[in-house]
Amino acid sequence: MSRPEPSPHADPLRVWFRFIRLSRRVTAAIGTELRALGLSIPQFDVLSTLTEREGLTQQELAERLYVTKGNVSGLIDRLVEAGLVERRAIPGDRRSHALHLTEAGRDLAVRGLAAQAAYVGRTLGRIAPQDLASFERLVLEWRELARADGAAR
Repeated sequence: MSRPEPSPHADPLRVWFRFIRLSRRVTAAIGTELRALGLSIPQFDVLSTLTEREGLTQQELAERLYVTKGNVSGLIDRLVEAGLVERRAIPGDRRSHALHLTEAGRDLAVRGLAAQAAYVGRTLGRIAPQDLASFERLVLEWRELARADGAAR
Protein backbone atom coordinates (compact mmCIF):
# COMPACT_ATOMS: atom_id res chain seq x y z
CA MET A 1 0.00 0.00 0.00
CA SER A 2 1.51 3.33 -1.00
CA ARG A 3 1.09 6.10 1.50
CA PRO A 4 0.31 9.58 0.22
CA GLU A 5 2.73 12.14 1.53
CA PRO A 6 1.23 15.12 3.33
CA SER A 7 2.29 18.57 2.30
CA PRO A 8 5.10 19.99 4.43
CA HIS A 9 2.93 23.11 4.71
CA ALA A 10 -0.43 21.56 5.58
CA ASP A 11 -3.38 23.87 5.13
CA PRO A 12 -5.94 23.43 7.95
CA LEU A 13 -8.84 23.94 5.55
CA ARG A 14 -7.50 21.28 3.16
CA VAL A 15 -7.02 18.87 6.09
CA TRP A 16 -10.58 19.67 7.21
CA PHE A 17 -11.99 18.77 3.78
CA ARG A 18 -9.99 15.55 3.68
CA PHE A 19 -11.25 14.64 7.13
CA ILE A 20 -14.89 15.34 6.16
CA ARG A 21 -14.56 13.30 2.96
CA LEU A 22 -12.96 10.45 4.88
CA SER A 23 -15.77 10.58 7.43
CA ARG A 24 -18.35 10.32 4.64
CA ARG A 25 -16.50 7.44 3.00
CA VAL A 26 -16.18 5.36 6.16
CA THR A 27 -19.76 6.16 7.20
CA ALA A 28 -21.00 4.95 3.82
CA ALA A 29 -18.87 1.79 4.07
CA ILE A 30 -20.07 0.86 7.54
CA GLY A 31 -23.62 1.79 6.50
CA THR A 32 -23.41 -0.82 3.75
CA GLU A 33 -22.23 -3.45 6.24
CA LEU A 34 -25.01 -2.57 8.68
CA ARG A 35 -27.68 -2.63 5.96
CA ALA A 36 -26.64 -6.21 5.23
CA LEU A 37 -27.73 -6.95 8.81
CA GLY A 38 -30.99 -5.04 8.34
CA LEU A 39 -29.88 -1.97 10.31
CA SER A 40 -29.57 1.71 9.52
CA ILE A 41 -26.77 3.73 11.12
CA PRO A 42 -29.19 5.53 13.49
CA GLN A 43 -30.71 2.19 14.55
CA PHE A 44 -27.24 0.80 15.18
CA ASP A 45 -26.32 3.90 17.18
CA VAL A 46 -29.27 3.28 19.50
CA LEU A 47 -28.67 -0.45 19.87
CA SER A 48 -24.93 -0.11 20.42
CA THR A 49 -25.45 2.68 22.96
CA LEU A 50 -27.91 0.51 24.87
CA THR A 51 -25.35 -2.32 24.97
CA GLU A 52 -23.15 0.07 26.96
CA ARG A 53 -25.86 1.36 29.25
CA GLU A 54 -29.39 0.03 29.41
CA GLY A 55 -32.12 1.83 31.24
CA LEU A 56 -31.52 5.21 29.64
CA THR A 57 -34.51 7.46 29.08
CA GLN A 58 -35.16 8.81 25.58
CA GLN A 59 -33.83 12.19 26.72
CA GLU A 60 -30.59 10.65 28.04
CA LEU A 61 -30.20 8.61 24.85
CA ALA A 62 -30.71 11.73 22.72
CA GLU A 63 -28.03 13.55 24.70
CA ARG A 64 -25.57 10.69 24.25
CA LEU A 65 -26.24 10.57 20.50
CA TYR A 66 -26.16 14.38 20.08
CA VAL A 67 -29.66 14.48 18.56
CA THR A 68 -33.01 15.83 19.69
CA LYS A 69 -35.47 13.85 21.77
CA GLY A 70 -37.88 14.14 18.83
CA ASN A 71 -35.39 12.41 16.53
CA VAL A 72 -35.00 9.56 19.01
CA SER A 73 -38.72 9.16 19.67
CA GLY A 74 -39.70 7.90 16.22
CA LEU A 75 -36.60 5.75 16.01
CA ILE A 76 -37.40 4.11 19.34
CA ASP A 77 -41.01 3.57 18.24
CA ARG A 78 -39.78 1.63 15.18
CA LEU A 79 -37.26 -0.38 17.23
CA VAL A 80 -39.98 -1.28 19.73
CA GLU A 81 -42.29 -2.36 16.88
CA ALA A 82 -39.47 -4.49 15.46
CA GLY A 83 -39.03 -6.23 18.82
CA LEU A 84 -35.49 -4.94 19.36
CA VAL A 85 -36.06 -2.45 22.20
CA GLU A 86 -38.59 -2.27 24.99
CA ARG A 87 -39.78 0.59 27.13
CA ARG A 88 -40.10 -0.10 30.84
CA ALA A 89 -41.88 2.08 33.33
CA ILE A 90 -39.70 4.00 35.78
CA PRO A 91 -41.21 3.86 39.28
CA GLY A 92 -42.30 7.32 40.36
CA ASP A 93 -41.96 8.84 36.88
CA ARG A 94 -45.07 8.66 34.73
CA ARG A 95 -43.57 10.65 31.85
CA SER A 96 -40.34 8.74 31.14
CA HIS A 97 -39.53 5.15 30.36
CA ALA A 98 -36.29 3.22 30.65
CA LEU A 99 -35.05 1.73 27.38
CA HIS A 100 -33.82 -1.85 27.31
CA LEU A 101 -32.68 -4.21 24.58
CA THR A 102 -34.63 -7.35 23.90
CA GLU A 103 -32.71 -10.55 23.29
CA ALA A 104 -33.12 -10.01 19.53
CA GLY A 105 -31.93 -6.40 19.91
CA ARG A 106 -28.87 -7.45 21.85
CA ASP A 107 -28.02 -10.13 19.26
CA LEU A 108 -28.35 -7.65 16.39
CA ALA A 109 -26.26 -5.05 18.27
CA VAL A 110 -23.50 -7.61 18.85
CA ARG A 111 -23.49 -8.52 15.16
CA GLY A 112 -23.37 -4.83 14.22
CA LEU A 113 -20.50 -4.21 16.62
CA ALA A 114 -18.62 -7.17 15.11
CA ALA A 115 -19.13 -5.77 11.59
CA GLN A 116 -17.89 -2.38 12.74
CA ALA A 117 -14.85 -3.89 14.47
CA ALA A 118 -14.01 -5.90 11.34
CA TYR A 119 -14.17 -2.79 9.14
CA VAL A 120 -12.03 -0.79 11.56
CA GLY A 121 -9.53 -3.64 11.70
CA ARG A 122 -9.31 -3.77 7.89
CA THR A 123 -8.74 -0.02 7.64
CA LEU A 124 -7.62 1.97 10.68
CA GLY A 125 -6.19 -1.18 12.23
CA ARG A 126 -3.61 -1.42 9.46
CA ILE A 127 -1.98 1.88 10.40
CA ALA A 128 1.34 1.51 12.20
CA PRO A 129 0.87 1.62 15.99
CA GLN A 130 3.01 4.73 16.46
CA ASP A 131 1.11 6.55 13.70
CA LEU A 132 -2.19 5.48 15.19
CA ALA A 133 -1.09 6.82 18.59
CA SER A 134 -0.15 10.14 16.95
CA PHE A 135 -3.48 10.25 15.15
CA GLU A 136 -5.36 9.61 18.38
CA ARG A 137 -3.42 12.39 20.10
CA LEU A 138 -4.31 14.81 17.30
CA VAL A 139 -7.98 13.83 17.30
CA LEU A 140 -8.17 14.30 21.06
CA GLU A 141 -6.46 17.68 20.78
CA TRP A 142 -8.89 18.74 18.04
CA ARG A 143 -11.82 17.54 20.15
CA GLU A 144 -10.68 19.68 23.09
CA LEU A 145 -10.28 22.72 20.82
CA ALA A 146 -13.77 22.14 19.43
CA ARG A 147 -15.22 21.80 22.93
CA ALA A 148 -13.51 24.98 24.07
CA ASP A 149 -14.79 26.82 20.98
CA GLY A 150 -18.33 25.58 21.63
CA ALA A 151 -18.19 26.60 25.29
CA ALA A 152 -16.97 30.09 24.32
CA ARG A 153 -20.03 30.68 22.14
